[in-house]
Amino acid sequence: MRPAAALAALLILGACSPAATPTGDPSQAKFAGLDAAELQWRKDILANDKLCKSTVDEQKCAKFEVACKSEREVTAADQAKGVTAHVVAMMTFDGFDPNFKQSQSGTRAAEFTKTTKGWTRAEHGPVYMQSCGDMK
Repeated sequence: MRPAAALAALLILGACSPAATPTGDPSQAKFAGLDAAELQWRKDILANDKLCKSTVDEQKCAKFEVACKSEREVTAADQAKGVTAHVVAMMTFDGFDPNFKQSQSGTRAAEFTKTTKGWTRAEHGPVYMQSCGDMK
């Protein structure tokens, strides 16, 4: 690998890391723990989505990817309830449609809300994959 390419790869990976707070404690970063919440979301899709029910190896859900994330405004009313962050994300994956007996792409959108107790997730309506902006 060329030195410039290696440096670029490291810079990209660094940009994806949770930012540390001024005290240096990354667990207090605004989006700390979101990755774990997304992994749990993936597990829940595997366990509950109709496209992920097949037990045949070639028909199992695969290629999970968080296609987009978008921070949403935290209102004063949200802050009064202890909310510190809102994020909408879309996940894509390949599954198997038992009705049509063929592979099918799946997408799910969710809104993550962070409080002092951690992240919670709720279903969210359709979003644009490029921006995670709401479809209206």
